[in-house]
Amino acid sequence: MKINQIIRQKRKELSLTQEQIAEYLGVSAPAVNKWEKGSTYPDITLLPALARLLRTDLNTLMSFEEDLSDAEIASFVNEVDKIVREKNYEEAFQMGIDKIHKYPTCESLIFSVITYLQGALLIYGVPETEQYEETFEAFYERLSVSESVAIKETAISMLIAYNRKRKDFSKAEELINTLQSSSIDKEEQHAILYTKQGQYIDALKIWERRVLNNVFSIQTALMNMMEIAVKEKHIEDAGFYADIYEQASKLFRVAQWVPYTAKLQLSVARQDKTECLSALKSILAAMRETWRVQDCPLYRHLNGSETNTIAERLSAMIQDEMENGKDFLFLSDTPEYQQLLRELKTKI
Repeated sequence: MKINQIIRQKRKELSLTQEQIAEYLGVSAPAVNKWEKGSTYPDITLLPALARLLRTDLNTLMSFEEDLSDAEIASFVNEVDKIVREKNYEEAFQMGIDKIHKYPTCESLIFSVITYLQGALLIYGVPETEQYEETFEAFYERLSVSESVAIKETAISMLIAYNRKRKDFSKAEELINTLQSSSIDKEEQHAILYTKQGQYIDALKIWERRVLNNVFSIQTALMNMMEIAVKEKHIEDAGFYADIYEQASKLFRVAQWVPYTAKLQLSVARQDKTECLSALKSILAAMRETWRVQDCPLYRHLNGSETNTIAERLSAMIQDEMENGKDFLFLSDTPEYQQLLRELKTKI
C-alpha cells in the first residue's frame, strides 16, 4: 500500500475530512486531496505531524515494513495452522493478528491470514465465534477499498454475507451493487438476498434463468466436443456426445425438437442419409407441438420471450439451411427429404 492509500485509509478510520486534515496541518484542502490521489506528496517536514494526526508512526506511514513475499505469507499461514492443530485456536488467532499489526499495510498478508482464520473456525469447530467474526469483519471493511480487484471483491462478498446474516438487507444490496468484477457473481448474490427477504418469485426468476442458461452452455459445449471428435475421426465419441446432448436436453425440458439437433448435425457430418432423415423427422414432428416454457416447473416464472425467441431463431436456421444451404444437398435426390421440406414450409 502506498502512502496516498495509507493517508486515505487512516483518515477514514478516524472519520476525519480532508478539510480537517488541512486545517490541522496548515495546508489547503486541495493539497490533501492531491496527497490521497497520489499526484503530489506531503512535504517531508509535515510527515511527523501527519503521522501523529493519523495516530500512526512514520514506519507505517512511509510503508518501510510494507511487504512480505507470497512465499513468506504462505509459510506464515502454515505456521498459524500448525498452532491451531497442535495448541489452540485462540493462540493462533493472536499470532495472526500480531503479524498483521507488524505489517499493517500488507494487504496480501491480511487477506491470507483473515480468510484462513475464518475458515478454521468452521474446520476446527471453534465455539463462541462472535468475537472473532467482529475482528474479521473489521478487516474486510479495510480490504473492501483495496486496489486489488480480487481482494476488494472477495472482501465485499464477505461483508454482504455478514449483512445478510444480521438481516441488514439494504446494506447488503448496496454492497452487491458495488461489485464490478465477474469473479463475484452479482446475480447469485441478489438471488440469495431475495430469498432472505422473502422475495421468492424474484429469486426463482434468477435461478430458473440460471438453469436455462446453463443448459444452453452445456449444449454448446457438447456440440463443440462432438465436432472435434468428428474432425479427429473419433466417431464413437461423437455419437456418445450426441446421445448425452439428447438426454440432457430432454431431462431439462427444453423445446421438444431441440434434443435431436446434435444427431442431425452428426448425421450431416457423416453423410448418413438414414440417420439424417430420422433426425429431421423427429425435429419436424416435435416442432408441431406447442411448447410453453412456463409449463415446466423449472422455468415457471420466466417470460416466454426469454426462451421462445431462441427456439424461433433455431428453427428458422434449420429451415433456411434446408432451403438454401449445402448441408443437406446429399439428401436432395431423396423423395422422403423433399416431402419433409414441404412439411417444414407449411407447418412451422
